[in-house]
Amino acid sequence: MQRRQFLSVMVGGVAVLGATRARAADASGLSAGEGVADITPPLGIELAGFHKPPGQERRVRGIRQPAEVRALVLTHGSTQMALCSLDILGLDHAMAARIQRAAAGRTGIPADNIHLVATHAHSMPTFLALRQWGGMSPEFMAVVEQRTVEAIVAAQADLAPAELALGKCRVPGGSHNRTVKPGEASTDAEFGPESTDAQRWLDTMLHALVFRRANKKPDLVWFHFSAHPVCYADEQAGPDWPGEVAQEIRTQLGLRPSFLQGHLGDVNPGDGSDWRGEIRQTVAAITPALKQAIADASPRHVDCLRTRSTPFNVPFDMERFEQWVGEYRSDPSKCQSGPWVDAGFAADWFRGNEHRDRNVTHLPITLGAVQLGPVGMLFHPAELYSYFGLAI
Repeated sequence: MQRRQFLSVMVGGVAVLGATRARAADASGLSAGEGVADITPPLGIELAGFHKPPGQERRVRGIRQPAEVRALVLTHGSTQMALCSLDILGLDHAMAARIQRAAAGRTGIPADNIHLVATHAHSMPTFLALRQWGGMSPEFMAVVEQRTVEAIVAAQADLAPAELALGKCRVPGGSHNRTVKPGEASTDAEFGPESTDAQRWLDTMLHALVFRRANKKPDLVWFHFSAHPVCYADEQAGPDWPGEVAQEIRTQLGLRPSFLQGHLGDVNPGDGSDWRGEIRQTVAAITPALKQAIADASPRHVDCLRTRSTPFNVPFDMERFEQWVGEYRSDPSKCQSGPWVDAGFAADWFRGNEHRDRNVTHLPITLGAVQLGPVGMLFHPAELYSYFGLAI
């Protein structure tokens, strides 16, 4: 075949592929759009995620990598929803409600259909009250709220017909259960109906949602994995391993993936050779798994988009609470390590809880759920241990 004929055939093939994608996207009835806003913190404010007693606070001294809020807006039929991933340690119910109300006012997306997820990066500030684990900056909180709303507005403006594809890949060496020695935890491959919390577990599966869009819009990738972003513990701010994995994917594939944190309560990144997680080894394990999940992603028929949020009261363990108060009142000298952290933390905790209202026996939370065709997502404000995440 002559060169000119070969090029003609190839160009024709791309045109057919493009038309096929457009038809598939239109037929699904699904549209997807993405918006991104910068939430890199200013120098000097507190970082969160590691215990620092008063006077020894960990503060932003430099920026290792810019931080972002990334928003995904999906529509199907008359239903519209937004999903936001924020490079922060956490946010409280009041902040989430303010963002939801403001975004609903600007986009028309119902507030209950707006779901907010923190990546739980320990090299970023917190917007959740934490005793001696990082203070909050009201000024930066206001900036992040505004930028999150802007990202949702931008995502809505970016909407285009899309076809959903789902890929998954296990990540050997990408995470470890930090409550046991490396290799001692059972994995998701062994999990079944008879599994119990008597064992330690580790979910090694990475899931990637790929939105293949029409109208020459770039494809979108949102991936889910369970591992604390704790590779760094210095005073350089940034998204930790999720940001560095995203940069690798951008360099290698030209895509900018967004991260959805999983059930990480007992899970650190890496293979366990470094308890906190060594960054290079962690990124080297997760990046190829994400690439494989994207490459293997197969189309999923989306026949519905449903979203629901519901309040739920989590019961406090009041018996244990009274035990702790009694232990400290009886002998503070025995409350200086383990769950007490250190003497200063224990004293601070006791002062804050000795006269706590015993009639308050539950923590009000919001649970959210999304059904995107055959894909289900659960949103909860907790660091679930691996067993419970796998059981759900």
